[in-house]
Amino acid sequence: MNVDVSDAALRTLAEQVGHNAQANHQTLVTAESCTGGWIAKTLTDIAGSSSWFECGMAAYSYEAKQALLGVRPQTLEEHGAVSRDTVIEMVSGALVHSGATVGVAVTGIAGPGGGTDDKPVGTVWIAWKKRGGYPTAVVFHFDGDREAVRRQTVAAALHGLLDLMN
Repeated sequence: MNVDVSDAALRTLAEQVGHNAQANHQTLVTAESCTGGWIAKTLTDIAGSSSWFECGMAAYSYEAKQALLGVRPQTLEEHGAVSRDTVIEMVSGALVHSGATVGVAVTGIAGPGGGTDDKPVGTVWIAWKKRGGYPTAVVFHFDGDREAVRRQTVAAALHGLLDLMN
């Protein structure tokens, strides 16, 4: 992914997301694993975000994914935390457990450890969903160190929100 992921670029993306959310009377929720709340932080860095940002949930452990987002234990056992099934349940659960109208969820392996042959470091699943709609989930394979993978994840999540809201 050859996208600008600087602080300034992420801020510009967050401003665009906020503008679209406000213009379309939408509110946002984030469900984050590998980014640990970075998407929510980027969005809430924007002045006035309280009018369109509902809440963010950082859920790293299996237990937190189940308790906060309603991810089924069977999903985690069968597919693991970094999977299409898990990220779809995360975004759906975030919408169920909030008043938001649009959600984004991320789960991945930022590194430096934790990768496998099937799921190497840099593997990230992102899902987006509108309340009452069907989720979209995409797998990404980002390059770089832990921060680079996380930055690219934040950028991809925000780009996806823009696409969903337009």
